Amino acid sequence: MSAPDKLEATMKTSKAPAIARAAAVMRLLSNSETPMSLQAISRELGLVPSTCLYVLRALVEEELAGFDPATKRYELGPGVLTLARNRLRRDPFAELAQPMLDGLAARLGMTALGVEIAGLDHIVAVAVSEGRGNFRLSTEVGSRFPALISATGRCIAAFGDYPRDRLLARFEKLRWDNPPDFEVWLQQVEQSREYGYAVDAGHYIAGVTVIAAPVCRGSGRPSHALVCTGLDRSFAEPGVAHVGQTIREAADELTAQLRS
Repeated sequence: MSAPDKLEATMKTSKAPAIARAAAVMRLLSNSETPMSLQAISRELGLVPSTCLYVLRALVEEELAGFDPATKRYELGPGVLTLARNRLRRDPFAELAQPMLDGLAARLGMTALGVEIAGLDHIVAVAVSEGRGNFRLSTEVGSRFPALISATGRCIAAFGDYPRDRLLARFEKLRWDNPPDFEVWLQQVEQSREYGYAVDAGHYIAGVTVIAAPVCRGSGRPSHALVCTGLDRSFAEPGVAHVGQTIREAADELTAQLRS
């Protein structure tokens, strides 16, 4: 779904459209390699320029966006750092997960991620460590993905106790390289519940295997997950089961730390 279509869909259901517009603008600025002009922002999001300017001025006033009068371009402002720092201080997951991810990436030679789960909406990478292998997953801290995609999605479904109809509605909107059948996917969800970790073998990205294990901050649904990903052939020597067990043990240890 394109940025304008996504924003339009959000606006139709949002009870605070002004906030939805501001969030869309900030997300666009965060993903841009360089500062953007008013025209570029309004075009990318499908906003009327006058409306877009109103949003940008409000963000600049709150220091959530910066404006260069010389170039007339916008970028994220320093206020975002304050919000992010306070958010990370309240949630110790990233700090606790980083050394575990570094260890997993070094031992397995794969990219290891720590992600935060926002229900059935999305997951966000909050910690990343790259292994020594040739394959590099292009994922940075702050990257967002649909909640039910890949191995993490199977963990969310397996341990989240969501009704079938809600899972199906979200599943049908996912984009895979090799989409699995929903019934087959449900069987894999059941296996994930049994094993304590989930596997996506080339469905999300062709030729890439992803393994994830849930982390629970409280006693309810998973709040985070540890994820390892690599080319299919990189799993041949250690074996999928060994990697899955290794990730699950790390996730269990992290769960214990978060609950202590």
